Amino acid sequence: MKILFQVVLRMNTTHHPIKSRPMISLLSAQFLSALADNALLFAAIALLQAQLAPNWQIPLLQEFFVLAYIVLAPFVGPFADSYPKGRVMLIANAIKLVGASAMLLGLNPLVSYGLVGLGAAAYSPAKYGILSEMVSREQLVKANAFMEGSTIVAILLGAVVGGFLASKHLSIALIAVCGCYFVAALMNLLIPKLPAIKPVATFAPIALVQHFKQVLTLLIVQRDARLALFGGSVFWGAGATLRLLLVAWVPIALHNSDISMPANLSGVVAIGIAIGAAMAAKFVRLKDVARVLPVGISIGALIILFAHSTHLYVAIGLLIFIGAAGGFYVVPLNALLQQCGHATVGAGNAVAVQNFFENCSMLILVGFYVLMERNGLPVVRAATIFGCVIFVSIGLIARARMQKTSFT
Repeated sequence: MKILFQVVLRMNTTHHPIKSRPMISLLSAQFLSALADNALLFAAIALLQAQLAPNWQIPLLQEFFVLAYIVLAPFVGPFADSYPKGRVMLIANAIKLVGASAMLLGLNPLVSYGLVGLGAAAYSPAKYGILSEMVSREQLVKANAFMEGSTIVAILLGAVVGGFLASKHLSIALIAVCGCYFVAALMNLLIPKLPAIKPVATFAPIALVQHFKQVLTLLIVQRDARLALFGGSVFWGAGATLRLLLVAWVPIALHNSDISMPANLSGVVAIGIAIGAAMAAKFVRLKDVARVLPVGISIGALIILFAHSTHLYVAIGLLIFIGAAGGFYVVPLNALLQQCGHATVGAGNAVAVQNFFENCSMLILVGFYVLMERNGLPVVRAATIFGCVIFVSIGLIARARMQKTSFT
């Protein structure tokens, strides 16, 4: 009876993926977890500022966070594909809760945020991999749009609420973050225990590293998977760096030193991403995914324009356009990779490889920004250089795709 119930449940979520209880539970858990992630970032930034830490340590928060994604990349994909993904998400949220609690109790913010990164690294392959198990191919872009939409709303609220609470009372902000992680873990219990799709034979580290290399190779040789990996990586690296750039840009361009202002502007980008994700769900199909590349190129140009803006409302408008272009660009790429992974190496494995590429991109781009910050480069010039890097990078990916070269 239990097996029959699971089969019927999966059929129902395939036909009604958004309105079904499993999808609502999944989206709710993702919303709360993402809200806490983003609120915690601004709380950690405020904590570093309260401790009079050097400015270059602020972008290091992101470096500590993404390092876990890179180190654990060979392990989290097999882990997600070897167990019911809802339970994997439960474990990951518990690790995040431990990291946030450690920050509340006085552990170094960099170390604490790095511990939260461990949970996030385990969480990501499960949350995206489960979509291809719960919905059909035809509904995958739409399901991704809803996932991204809930995530973006969470980013918006997390940044705004986290910045506001951190500016008023740090302890309250950290307690609220811990509460969100706890409730998210409870929501994970409502996700059905879907059977493992591609369990691994062993969890020996050497074997898993070799397995990861095989999975990476299998994806790299696929033209569509290559496009999704490289294209998505540049976007998420850009997003992580832009969020940190805002912290330094706002006091210079807008003459406002309140930590809640860059948090609110991060929320504005999130609004744009939600708009772009909705447009992608309506207008883009997997077979037409290449049409999003010109939109991706425009992200770099918009960042350059934003870098030189000095008026709040102009900056808000440009950030909305940046977010909309990003959402329209990245959602179909995510869906494309999940479909490629589900058909070959397992969606969890595919997302783990995706996380490896994306977080290497974040590590490189944020590290590049740290170097510019430590060398005293003016933030407007740094943001302009950063926009040029994004413009050229996505432009090269688009050019290679259009020419059907061996790269993409």
